[in-house]
Amino acid sequence: MIKLNGEVLKEENINLMELIKTKGFNFERIAVEVNGKIVKRGSYEEVKLKNGDKVEIVCFVGGG
Repeated sequence: MIKLNGEVLKEENINLMELIKTKGFNFERIAVEVNGKIVKRGSYEEVKLKNGDKVEIVCFVGGG
């Protein structure tokens, strides 16, 4: 079980990049935090998510 932005997911054996793609986020316009630590964009594929992880994804929105 992983929490994504407060929503409980039953994803297993997934890395952060797969989760981002599965949920339809544009990885170029987001900031990601796993268990309270910011994850650098270049390491999304290296971060293996495990049971109990809390993921927060924030999307950047332009405007003026």
